[in-house]
Amino acid sequence: MAFVYLIAGFILLLISGNYLVKGSVQLARYLKISTLVVGLTVVAFGTSAPELFVSVKAAYKGVADIAVGNIVGSNIANIALILGLVSMVYPIAIRNRTILFDWVVMTIVTLLLLFVGYNGVIGFLEGFIFLSLLAIYLIWSFYKSRQKINKSGIETPAPELAIHWAILMVLASIVGLYYGAEWLVEGARELAQSWGVSDRVIGISIVAFGTSVPELATSLIASLRKETDISVGNIVGSNIFNILAVLGATSVIKPLPINNPGMFTIDLIWMLGLSVLLLLFMIPLSKGMITRWKGVFFFLTYLTYLYFLFT
Repeated sequence: MAFVYLIAGFILLLISGNYLVKGSVQLARYLKISTLVVGLTVVAFGTSAPELFVSVKAAYKGVADIAVGNIVGSNIANIALILGLVSMVYPIAIRNRTILFDWVVMTIVTLLLLFVGYNGVIGFLEGFIFLSLLAIYLIWSFYKSRQKINKSGIETPAPELAIHWAILMVLASIVGLYYGAEWLVEGARELAQSWGVSDRVIGISIVAFGTSVPELATSLIASLRKETDISVGNIVGSNIFNILAVLGATSVIKPLPINNPGMFTIDLIWMLGLSVLLLLFMIPLSKGMITRWKGVFFFLTYLTYLYFLFT
C-alpha cells in the first residue's frame, strides 16, 4: 500500500500544480499585480499547505523533530532539488530584479530561525513574531507590486476566466495538493519507519521530500508555461512561508522543543549556504539564467547532503 499511496499522491500533486498555476495567473491579472508576487504569495501559500498540515500533526503527536525537520528539509529541497530538477528540464530566466528583496527576506528569516532554535524551543512568542513578520511581508509585497505596475503604465493582460472560476480553481488545487501530499507522505513515512532511521532524518529527508513535491510540480509546470517568475517566486516564497507561516502557526498552537541540535548546527547551515548559492546563480538579477549545468550542480549538492545525512 505504501507504493500505491506514493504513486497516487504524486499524480494528484501534478494535476493540482497545473491548475494552481493557471488559476494564479488569472488572479494576478484581476488584481493587477505581477506574477512574481502571485508566486511569492498565493502559489507559495498553496504549495506550503502540506508542510503546515504535516508539522501541526507531528507537533500534536509529540514528534517535534519531524515538525521542524520537515520545514528545514523542505527549504533545502526547494532550492537544491526542486530548482535543480526544474532548471535541468527547462532553464529558468531571471527577469525581475525585485526577487533580490524576497531573497533577502528569505535569508533573514532563516537566520532568525537559527537564532531562535538555539534557545531549545520555538514557543508562542517566537510563533507570534513569525506570523507578524509574515503579515508585514505580504502587505509590502502587494503594495510595491501595485505601485510598480501603476508607474510603468503597462497594461496587464485581460483575464481569460471569470474571477469566481479562477478563485475556485486555486482553492480546488490547494485541496488537491493537500490530499496528494498526505498520500505521498503516508507512503513515504511507512517506508522510512521500516528502515529504522531517526525522526530528524525522516523529517528532513522523506517527509520533506513528500511535502516539497507540490513545489516541484508547480515550478516545473510554471517553467514549461514560460511563467518563470512564478517558478522562482514559488520557491523563494515557499521557503519564507514555511518558516514564518508554518512554523509560526504550529508553534503558536503548540510549542516545538528542539531535541536534536544537529538540525541547527548542520542542517540550517546547509540551508544558508544554498541560499547564498542561489543568489550567485541568479546574477545578474534582470538578465540572469539558472542554466542546466547550474541545475545539475544544485541536484548533486542535494545528493551530497543526503549522503552525509544518512551516514
